[in-house]
Amino acid sequence: MNYENYIWDLGGTLLNNYESSSHAFAATLWQKEERVVLHDEIYAALKVSTAYAIEQYARHIPGFLAAYRRLEAEGLARPILFEGATELLKNIVTQGYKNFMISHRDKQVITILKAAHISQYFTEIVTADDGFPRKLAPNSVHYLLQKYNLNPKKTVMIGDRVLDIEAGHAAGVDTIFFDSHQECSLATKNIKKLTELME
Repeated sequence: MNYENYIWDLGGTLLNNYESSSHAFAATLWQKEERVVLHDEIYAALKVSTAYAIEQYARHIPGFLAAYRRLEAEGLARPILFEGATELLKNIVTQGYKNFMISHRDKQVITILKAAHISQYFTEIVTADDGFPRKLAPNSVHYLLQKYNLNPKKTVMIGDRVLDIEAGHAAGVDTIFFDSHQECSLATKNIKKLTELME
């Protein structure tokens, strides 16, 4: 690829977290109400956002988010990366290029990246604690472009949700949509495996 700067999403892009998060969500529903929801339905809802999943299945349950986050954190303490993630990040840095991250999670992101042994490959990690509007707003992308004087034509944003692509598109950078089942027509490129980026 002809890029020098890579702006990554975390969950569903580098971190294969939706599986463990779905289990934690289902377990919390069971703990709170002894209620069963199909795994695939929870997975699909979490893929949209945590807020959306809660609105669909748990908006009436007091304390659900806190209980879910506790269970989810146990799974994230042992993060599982997608195949090729570590090698790809390392290769980018070895070539003298830069990795960045924009995540909707709070500073917990730093802990996850350290546990996954990839934090050293990032120049900066933007989290919810930095106060930017959530993606699809391009503000956090603009921040990185300006702070590091990045050339938009040499910068790409990589994510697994349409909102990642919309944020990158609005900021004027190329985009890569990563999903094994579907494609995003707005993206510059669609991939089904991270290892495609090393070809």
